[in-house]
Amino acid sequence: MIRNDWSRTEIAALFDLPFADLLWQAQSVHRAHHDANAVELATLLSIKTGGCPEDCGYCSQSVSADSGLKADKLMDVEAVLASAREAAAAGSARFCMGAAWRNPKDRDMDAVCAMIAGVKALGLETCMTLGMLSAPQAERLADAGLDFYNHNIDTSPEHYPTVITSRTFADRLDTLEKVRAAGMAVCCGGIVGMGEARADRVGFLHALATLPRHPESVPINALVPIAGTVLGDMLKDVPAARIDDIEFVRTVAVARITMPRAIVRLSAGRESMDDAAQALCFLAGANSIFTGDRLLTSGNAGASADTALFGKLGIHPAGRAPALSVAAE
Repeated sequence: MIRNDWSRTEIAALFDLPFADLLWQAQSVHRAHHDANAVELATLLSIKTGGCPEDCGYCSQSVSADSGLKADKLMDVEAVLASAREAAAAGSARFCMGAAWRNPKDRDMDAVCAMIAGVKALGLETCMTLGMLSAPQAERLADAGLDFYNHNIDTSPEHYPTVITSRTFADRLDTLEKVRAAGMAVCCGGIVGMGEARADRVGFLHALATLPRHPESVPINALVPIAGTVLGDMLKDVPAARIDDIEFVRTVAVARITMPRAIVRLSAGRESMDDAAQALCFLAGANSIFTGDRLLTSGNAGASADTALFGKLGIHPAGRAPALSVAAE
């Protein structure tokens, strides 16, 4: 049953379950709605890096960060399409494009829409994250054929002001409403391990699971501490503020239980997880990953490591039949 009336008390009770019981429930929900051994492969490309006026405490692309990252201009359309062709050849089903903007300028919309059309022509699903949108901009993206728009809420409403002050939690929800009104699917998740309490992880998932319509895609990120960012420097001095792998898996499992039909993406931070931790995430209901060697500005596990892991676990990319094994004579 799909519910949008979860209470925080109910979600907190899920987090408190014995670990094996929680994973059993999450896997049961997962199997009722998804292929238990299929994981979607997605590729993420930064189409405009650095120089963002937002002050997100986790982000090296913020002008407030002392990360040494130089701001670049919006990529040329053909360069983006070249990356998309490589992603398709490597097996990705979805191509995600991110720009370090507070919001896109109208002058950039023609190029952005051309990217969408070009990527779709390659047979890939399209996703973009460009910051806040006006209603006309959302409609232009939808008209261009954009499948998903990503706009993360990041954390709970209560913890949000300690991470970002340049825009509000309500601003995030407003953009999500515009995306829905334009007819696009929503990609919305957040980041854990930013010094928040478990109550904030409860609040984060509660905010998503009680939306009028659940996001079709829910990325769960583990903070990658980057020197020169507020949170990167804080966690260097207070490493205990980071959450461990078991708590991360619990978060994935609760996301799966409360949003049964969503694609739950194991996102940033995966490069620091060993095979066992990633396997537990898949058991908990994660069924999408970003593949390749790099996300927007941080490292990633890499396609060869993913292929090896999938082989160990008997996982196949979503949309592809699993390889047939030949019994030894």
